[in-house]
Formats: sequence, structure tokens, C-alpha cells
Amino acid sequence: MKRLRPVDLGREHGLSAQAVRNYEQDGFLPVAERTPTGYRIYTESHAAALRTFLALVRAHGHATAGAVMNAVHSGRTDDALTALDHGHAQLLRDRETLASVRGAVEHLAETDGPGSGRDPGTGNDVGPFPLSIGELAHRLRLTPATLRTWEAAGVLLPARDRATGHRAFHPADVRDAELAHLLRRGGYRLPHIAAVVGQIRTAGGTGALAAALADWQRRLTARGLAMLSAAAHLDAYLTAARA
Repeated sequence: MKRLRPVDLGREHGLSAQAVRNYEQDGFLPVAERTPTGYRIYTESHAAALRTFLALVRAHGHATAGAVMNAVHSGRTDDALTALDHGHAQLLRDRETLASVRGAVEHLAETDGPGSGRDPGTGNDVGPFPLSIGELAHRLRLTPATLRTWEAAGVLLPARDRATGHRAFHPADVRDAELAHLLRRGGYRLPHIAAVVGQIRTAGGTGALAAALADWQRRLTARGLAMLSAAAHLDAYLTAARA
């Protein structure tokens, strides 16, 4: 079996030898044997593990990639697969949100009035309007604190109930929140999101929005392809480990 040094593994990916040693220490690579003088002995199995980990990072992020490799190396294959399932589920939710926002833009002029119970993007029944901040947060799988931050940044402009002073989110506000959620997940900062949402709110030009949605579509496609590549690496690594 060919012996490899940390620098040999790192060279393929532009990593330092110390980074490779750190990855082993963190459980992303199998534990290496040592020479009598204490030097690590890496093999092609370690090189395959490093390729798999880095492919997972590109597809799912560092935290999930680390969790998957730790689970694999401790014999918890189902836990590793569950972590990957969460990533695929999030990608599907992002695709559905993108479709919802596109529908909202296409039907901007058809936004329902208060009490209609229809989502402006999908037309689905979501309950009577207006929604409270808690109800909207639950719908978007966010926290009320996040929505308050968006409001402070000018992304959301909910009305206030005259009697209670509580925020009241109408269909157009839900549309704005859906759009903000998508763009936030796409890595856009709140000032940019506020500008894009403002364009839709005032029924102005949608050039910036179209560009943002097209960019996020490209990101979703790239992430989906990265997940396929990572799955192939992981499958090959697991197959070799069982041989």
C-alpha cells in the first residue's frame, strides 16, 4: 500500500500539510497510523476521504460535510445519510420558494385583498389575513426576531392594528417576505433586498429582480450538481471501505 505524507494529500487541493492534519484530528479523515518516530502514514484511503470531504463542503457546507464524515468514520452510516437528506430537502424548499416568488411577480397586479386567505405567489389557502408576525414567521420557518430585523431594514412595511398596535401582514407583505427569504438565502444583503422588494412594492421596473432570480436559479443548479458529485464521491468511498 502506497504511503503518503500530509503534504502529498494537500498538494492535490492546494491545502497545507497542517490543514490535512487538522482534518484528520477533526474526524474528517480516518485515523492515520504512525511510524516509530511518530510521523503520520496516509494512504489512498485518506486521499479518497479528503476528496469526499471537500466535495461535500462544496455541496452542503463545512458543518454538514464534517458531520457526514464523522458519522461515516464512526460507523453511523444512517446518520450520514440523514444529514445529506436535510440538504436535499432544503434545496427542494429553495426551488419551491423560487417558483413561489416568480409567481408573485407574474401576478403582482392580482394580489388579493385583506381576508382573502390566498397566498399572492401560489394562490394556496393560507388562512385569513392579516397574519400576525408569529404566523408569518411560522409560515417561512423563521423567527419573529428575523422579521423585525427585516422591517428595521426597510424590507417589510407591515401595517399596525389600530386597536392593539400589533403588526398586521397582508398578502402583499407575505409576497415581500417570500421574496426577501429567497434573496437572503441567496446571500444578498438586506440593503440590496430592500431595494429589490421596493421595486416590486411600487410596481416599478423588475430588471434587478429578474437578474437576482436568474442568479439564484444558477446557484440552485450549481448546488444540485455539486450534490450529485459529492454523492458519487461518498458512494465510492463507502464502497471501497466495505471491500
